[in-house]
Amino acid sequence: MGKKNRKREIEASLKSLDTEEFIDIHFYRPIGYQWALFFKRLGISPNSITIASIFLGVAAGILFYYPDLKMTICGIFLMIWANSYDSADGQLARLTGQKSELGRILDGVSGDFWFIAIYASICLRLSDQWGIWIWLLAATTGSFHSKQAAMADYYRNIHLFFLKGKDGSELDNSIQQKELFHSLTWKKEFIRKLFLFFYKNYTASQEQLTPKFQLFIKKAKETYGDTLPQDLRDEFRSLSKPLMKYTNILSFNTRIIVLFISLLINEPWIYFVFEITVLNILLAYMIITHESFCLKLYKKIS
Repeated sequence: MGKKNRKREIEASLKSLDTEEFIDIHFYRPIGYQWALFFKRLGISPNSITIASIFLGVAAGILFYYPDLKMTICGIFLMIWANSYDSADGQLARLTGQKSELGRILDGVSGDFWFIAIYASICLRLSDQWGIWIWLLAATTGSFHSKQAAMADYYRNIHLFFLKGKDGSELDNSIQQKELFHSLTWKKEFIRKLFLFFYKNYTASQEQLTPKFQLFIKKAKETYGDTLPQDLRDEFRSLSKPLMKYTNILSFNTRIIVLFISLLINEPWIYFVFEITVLNILLAYMIITHESFCLKLYKKIS
């Protein structure tokens, strides 16, 4: 009975089983849940855990500079630790209701700090061998990486919107974000306005790659208002759910496994090539598939 209760408690701390990956469900989330309970007892906030994860992830990235097996293994351990904290902060926030806009900002940028450190370390590590070319490869890879991560996050939030509604998702609209940005003043709310300056453009870039979805969701809200019929939500969920495993591949676990392997065999450039080729092909497939069924649903409700 205890195990069943623990399983239900862990599931309650997740965004949804639809959007969780196998490795997360069976490894990171159980570990993150234990960390969340530990930090809850200590009265530590989710934002503090996120900041700790940033330091751990950056430290891991720095260790990947050294072509030494022991350093690489230590870096892998720190990266796994950082990701368990990244899991714990969200779980703690959901368990305690301590969700905040600052927490969302920190959670969004934590992974960026990790990968900036990783990219820089790999480039410095390979500079003598590759020269300027490794930096150009990293810059190209980084631009694709940001787009892959952004779209994975967007598709996941779209799915959560149809699964749980507005309160269970972080699906935002660029027009609303722009209006909010202009309603704030730099003098009184500098940090929040600075975040919105970048976030409104980030959201707009996601919308630009999903024109058929924008057409569909606009028509759905015009037709049904803010409360979409359950049969439409269920149909969208059934079409979207198969893509959720790809959003997880584009987000973290698969790419970090490839990174670990490339570092362990002392060929870290393989990771960059994997992002440019395999992950871009996967992103293209997701966009085409998602846009296709959104167009069909648009025509159906029209």
